[in-house]
Amino acid sequence: MMTSGLEQLRNVMNTLRSPGGCPWDALQTHETLVQYLIEETYELVDAIESGVKQDIREELGDVLLQVFFHSRIAEEDLQHGFTIDDVAREVAEKLVRRHPHVFGSDAVAVDDQDVEANWQRVKTEEKSRAHVLDGVPHSMPAIAQLGKILKRLENAGRQYENVKPKDPDDHVGWILYHVAELQASSRDADRELRDRVRELRDSLA
Repeated sequence: MMTSGLEQLRNVMNTLRSPGGCPWDALQTHETLVQYLIEETYELVDAIESGVKQDIREELGDVLLQVFFHSRIAEEDLQHGFTIDDVAREVAEKLVRRHPHVFGSDAVAVDDQDVEANWQRVKTEEKSRAHVLDGVPHSMPAIAQLGKILKRLENAGRQYENVKPKDPDDHVGWILYHVAELQASSRDADRELRDRVRELRDSLA
């Protein structure tokens, strides 16, 4: 019986982390791998925006490797560990819960806005968050983080006052704040800026 690609990757990762495997891989932790996860994610974004299917396939593999790597490290924690199967099962069950209009519920979704509303409702029930901003990652790039915060406030019907710069010379921060506001209104400001940067780089090639 032919081994699936996922099982093959799991076996390779187990070998690398086991005694007699790779000394570098054996030393890695969740913390040391963060930089590679971020780097591989950006490379995947580049591949998607380039539209080259082979590049997308390769970079998806690199991101998948990070998921398997972290899961293999977690398996070694005998008290609080988990496996790649636990990760996959949990996200599959989450998808079922958050698509009640698909998986045997009375919920109805006639368009993408209904789908998003169902998703957010179920997510809020699951997370039992005390504050509207709970769960917004502090490590997100500032523009994306502010855009997500403003979107959360909008969805919750929360009013907010525009932050005024304490330093009157803080023109850059003020401009970027408004850029994030654009992003919150369904404009991907970061994507648009990447497009302009790509055009600049292409012009200098």
